[in-house]
Amino acid sequence: MNNIFNIKKTLLLVMGLLLATACEEQLTEMNIDPNGINPSDANPNLLMPAVLAPAAQRYLELGFNNMAGAVQHTQKNGWYNAHNHYEWTASEWDNWYAMLRTNALLEKRSEEMGFDFFTGVALTMKSFIFGNITDIWGDAPYTDAVKGDLGEEGFEYPAFDSQEVIYDGIIADLSQAADLFASADVSVVNTASDFYFGGDTDQWQRFANSLLLRYYMRISEKKPQVAQAGIEAIYNSGMYFQTADQDATLDYTGGANDVWPSQFTDVDDFTRWQACQTLIDQLVGTNDPRLSVWFSPVAVQWVADPTLPMSVDTVLRVDGELLESGAVTFSYLEFKEMSDTDFTRRFNPNDESFDTGLYVGLPPGLLIPESYNGNPDPGQGTRNQHVSQLAPVYATAGAPGDILQARVISSAEVSFILAEAALKGWNVGNAEDHYNNAIMQSLQTWGKADDYESFIAQPDVTFDGSMEQLMAQKWVASWTAATEAWMDYRRTGLPTLEVGPASGQPVVALRYPYGNDELNNNTTNANLAIDRLEITQYSGPVGADSPWSKMWVLQGTSKPW
Repeated sequence: MNNIFNIKKTLLLVMGLLLATACEEQLTEMNIDPNGINPSDANPNLLMPAVLAPAAQRYLELGFNNMAGAVQHTQKNGWYNAHNHYEWTASEWDNWYAMLRTNALLEKRSEEMGFDFFTGVALTMKSFIFGNITDIWGDAPYTDAVKGDLGEEGFEYPAFDSQEVIYDGIIADLSQAADLFASADVSVVNTASDFYFGGDTDQWQRFANSLLLRYYMRISEKKPQVAQAGIEAIYNSGMYFQTADQDATLDYTGGANDVWPSQFTDVDDFTRWQACQTLIDQLVGTNDPRLSVWFSPVAVQWVADPTLPMSVDTVLRVDGELLESGAVTFSYLEFKEMSDTDFTRRFNPNDESFDTGLYVGLPPGLLIPESYNGNPDPGQGTRNQHVSQLAPVYATAGAPGDILQARVISSAEVSFILAEAALKGWNVGNAEDHYNNAIMQSLQTWGKADDYESFIAQPDVTFDGSMEQLMAQKWVASWTAATEAWMDYRRTGLPTLEVGPASGQPVVALRYPYGNDELNNNTTNANLAIDRLEITQYSGPVGADSPWSKMWVLQGTSKPW
């Protein structure tokens, strides 16, 4: 991974290009921007960063927000309906297709100029972006997508391809990209424009093959023979991510428009994120060293005191002594300034019941999460002093090389995929070795490699050969990239996730409903796609276009329910 310090500067260079590609093809001379870049002679070096940066950032924002709530990594105590309760209404995909428009121009110009490296990049990113679209919504415009933006007529209302066609196309494009990278000339590449790998063709080939492993496993229940042959071939090639320093990541620079999603800009924003009890139970139960990297201890720890003459002693204590000021709570910033102080509050267990842990999460899907565990100051923008929030590092803007990176795919994910393939009996080596490698790679990512030996020796972590254990550890390792954990849950039903009382249905949601733009403007094709969704017992009154309906990749699999 190259540390790129000039993302913002480079992106400014392509602003004119993005404006130009958004214009109609037929322009009069008076309407031509003399400062814009002409798509007919655009340099792929200027196009590439306009795809790489937003693709990684969008993936991170999804995996850190709604998908983290869906798979119970986090919950929110404000503006939480979508995050905590699966209240996913009509959702637009325009951001993803905007990337595809720029990427299509990158592919076109690369082929015109005979630059195999850039063609490989375009095919890889096309696959990654379309993979997310079909993973999230189901059937989508694919074959005819963005053709109208490149000047072809008759594609104003593109047909929706089946999910099977899209996955087949993704696999074909990634395979072609991997072949191109094997012999591509990089003398034409401006390494500063390659935010992922600095023009390293070896890394790009590993990246394409690692994504292939992801998508082969995605379709493994529907096309097991195709998946097995594909995964075995890539394993035998050895050209996939095998170490944490090979991961496909994007640095955040900390610039005005390039910051981590939870950067502390005001109390209201940052304090909404809370740990989810499901993940806290897993991390605490296995003495996971990543716990303190991801979450903060509670600001005030409950202490049970059966001698207390009242149910709750509202005043805070330090070293067991009541504060003379009689303070009940402090603001987030005040607690932050006193982070070295151990605050406690007592309660009588004969009258009340609270979580007394040092790390406490919000149970999923609560009706009133802001009041959980006796919070004396509920409301948005206030700290729940009795629940763990994100660790302080997640309040920063991000700096090149630190842990705040958008992770597109990791060596840990790849090793877990190979471990799962080995458990299926496929010829990819030893499942335990891959499982152990995956855990080591994840610990390296979060700066806890020195804790590997003690962690792997934990009774619930030492490899036992079960899918349940493997998928639980993969779910943990997907922190900040929870979209992949959501995909895994959908196809395996693991780990077991129980939704809360405020969830719209008693099971985890499976997809985003189509956006109003498609429903209103591409109605015929959108309705045909909706008709191909499988209505389940949880689809509800919405019908087929429900978050709880099944797309092709899940139909007939009995997963996740």
